[in-house]
Formats: sequence, structure tokens, C-alpha cells
Amino acid sequence: MLGKDFRRTVLIETNAHEGPVYVAAEHALYFTTVPEPGPKNIAIMRLQLAGDTFPFTASTLETVRQPSNMANGMCLDLKGRLVICEQGTRDVPARISRMVLKTRAVETVVDQWRGLRFNSPNDVVVKSDGTVWFTDPNYGEVQGFKPAAEVGAFVYRHDPATGETAVVADSFNKPNGLAFSPDERVLYITDTGANQAPGTYFVNLPHHVRAFDVHKGGHLRNGRLFAVVSPGVPDGIKIDTRARLYIVGDRRAGVLTARRSAGGDCGAWRGQFHFRRAEKRRAVHSRRHQDLAGEAKDTRGLAFQRPVIG
Repeated sequence: MLGKDFRRTVLIETNAHEGPVYVAAEHALYFTTVPEPGPKNIAIMRLQLAGDTFPFTASTLETVRQPSNMANGMCLDLKGRLVICEQGTRDVPARISRMVLKTRAVETVVDQWRGLRFNSPNDVVVKSDGTVWFTDPNYGEVQGFKPAAEVGAFVYRHDPATGETAVVADSFNKPNGLAFSPDERVLYITDTGANQAPGTYFVNLPHHVRAFDVHKGGHLRNGRLFAVVSPGVPDGIKIDTRARLYIVGDRRAGVLTARRSAGGDCGAWRGQFHFRRAEKRRAVHSRRHQDLAGEAKDTRGLAFQRPVIG
């Protein structure tokens, strides 16, 4: 699956954590940092890449935004703006925001559902119609940097054109990573419910990936179990142009063909690599070291990163 030309080269040693997004227009990689000890704080970083051919080299690393209101997952919208999951704190509410990369101006996309505050938005994707889909587990509450939850651990769809925000899935314990199939007819969502707090693992709680059919562009139906991850939990996921789903867990990672879900199959997987997001260029975060590295392979558009649940 990785190809005979697979190789790994370290780009830079850094404290990368979540949300890697490659911006082709800048030839740069954006990511969020590991929460600092004590009162949690996270920065959004930008790594300028150098070189026109792989392997690239690291040029400069700069802080884009700190504090970032506990930024987690990120992606680009249709206008090239950075869409950010802000988990919030006890003093600042959670929200989905977007940043104009040229000016670094930040504005709110959505910060509540029916007057109720979000928990800790974790991961986000923007569909080709411009709608924003995101997960909202309550990790801020269980990790102690947020007050008690006002709403359930839901998956949302927000339409910036109309301002409408709707719950599209409410059957998750801890919804986490999410990814659309290439044709956007299926949405895959991970559930990390087995990890209720740092260092915990409850085998009787969810540690799996579910698949849903996307109905009329805005509703989910026919939810089914796609894969069970054991040991560990599935965190971030991404799908490539060949409909292969890449799943990263806190202990290992794996690759599954999306066709497995058509027959309702599921199963435990095992793997050797830890990866997180998919963009045109590649970036890797090592399990043993706080570093970013490049990957070359025959699967286009993979970005790898060490998972830290929450």
C-alpha cells in the first residue's frame, strides 16, 4: 500500500500535535502544538517548506496564533481560509473559526447550537458545497479545562450560506476524526469513547469507525460499523483518491479499503505507522520524537502525525 519507493526524511524537530494542513499557495504546513503543562495552551504554527521536489526541507517555523483558544483539528475551506476547531477554555467559549491566511484575521463561523455552547470541537472537514462538518466530543470537560457540557457529544453540519447548524449524528460517545469519501457519498467518523480521560481505556466503550451514507447532501443515514480498532482507539482519519481509508490510533495505524463497508464488514486492524491528515504534500510526526518528516510513496496526498487523544 505504501509502495516500493517509501522513504522517511525528518523535516524538523518540533512539538506538533494536531491539525496539519498543507497550503499549496504558500508551500507551507500549518499545525497545532502539544498542550503545555499546567493550564492548557496551544499554538497554531506555520512551517515554511523549501524545495520544488520531494524530499522537501524545512525553512522557517513561526507562531501564527498563541493563545489559540485550544485549537485542535483544522482544514481549508473553498476560499483557502484556515478553518479551526477551537475547543475553548473555562473563560472563552468553544467555536469553529476561520482565518484569512494573508492577514491572519480570525472570525467566528459558528459558536453555538440553539443557544447552547459547544463542548470541545475536535475535527472538521469542508464539503464541496461549502458546508462545514465537525465533531464535538466533551474532552474539555473530562480533561478539566472546560466546564460541564451543555450538549451531547454530537456531529454537526453548519451551512455558512444560511447560518443553519444541525446535528447530523447523536449516537457517538466521543466523536473524533471524520472524512468524506472522494465522491462525498459516504462520511466516516471515528469514536474514541474507550478513552474517557488521559491514560484510560475502557474496552466495553466504543473504539471503532462508523460509516454513513450522505443523503441529499446534508443528512446521514444507514449508519454501520466499518472497523473496530484494537488495541487502542481510532483518532484521525483521511481517505485517498482511491477510496482507501487511513486510520491513526493512539497505539498503531492501519489502511482499509472503503469497499469493505459496502458489505457491512468490519474487523480489527494492525499497522506500523502513525498518520493523521491528508493534503497534497506530506508531513510526518514520529512516534518516538517530536519531529516532522516527509514521506514518499505511491499513495498521493497523505499527511502523518502522532495522535494524542482529545
